[in-house]
Amino acid sequence: MDKAGSEKSIIALEGWLQTPAGVYLREWEQTCLDNLTADIFGYNAVQIGMPQIDALAASRMPYKLLADRKVRPASAVDAGLRPVSLTLDYTELPFASQSIDLVVLPHVLEFSTDPHQVLREVERVLIPEGQLIICGFNPASLWGARHVLRRVGGTSFLPRTEELISMPRMKDWLKLLNMGASQSHFGCYAPACRTEKWLHRYAFMDNAGSRWWPYFGGVYIVQAIKRVKGMHLIGPAWTKKTASAPAVVPATNKRREQQDG
Repeated sequence: MDKAGSEKSIIALEGWLQTPAGVYLREWEQTCLDNLTADIFGYNAVQIGMPQIDALAASRMPYKLLADRKVRPASAVDAGLRPVSLTLDYTELPFASQSIDLVVLPHVLEFSTDPHQVLREVERVLIPEGQLIICGFNPASLWGARHVLRRVGGTSFLPRTEELISMPRMKDWLKLLNMGASQSHFGCYAPACRTEKWLHRYAFMDNAGSRWWPYFGGVYIVQAIKRVKGMHLIGPAWTKKTASAPAVVPATNKRREQQDG
């Protein structure tokens, strides 16, 4: 996919997120992200892309930033979209190396022309033990199957993208960058329905899916930690031992014994 095609796909994603299926996805992802980010501590957190959700709403970090590829017009802000704090290129992040504690990428990689470079840049700006959270569409799902069928004459359900990235493949990419996946979550088990009425009818599948077929949700969220080889975390010294002074034997006693002898 070229750059122009990627831009069209992102625009298509923005429109899709306003549909009943998009609202369904945003509600699940917002809940999951709130649970994950509430327990991540640090100073600097960045959400890149998808201002339709507030991925850092529950984060307690003092400095939180929303970055995207373009500035939102005033009409979009009035419509409820959050204002963008910083515009950037996903493949060239304007942050110093090892300066960010948390980065969230909601549906950025599957619409990027170079997802590997995006991940390399994220790894560069994260501090050691910094954390990354990725949201993506799951190809091993009813939504993913519907997306594949569009190539053989079926109707498209998800926004146009070159290919969807599976969870195992995503973890392999992260492993190559010394980033170990710590948690993963799947959600949105309802079929590819376009109307709110049918999504409500299949609401029971969210509870059943998480129990009986947990890896086949329409979307996934994976959390990873940046590992640095050779780094050891040193804890505080809780106990301190005082050095005992050596006992000194008076030399006069030895001298007197020699004189007596």
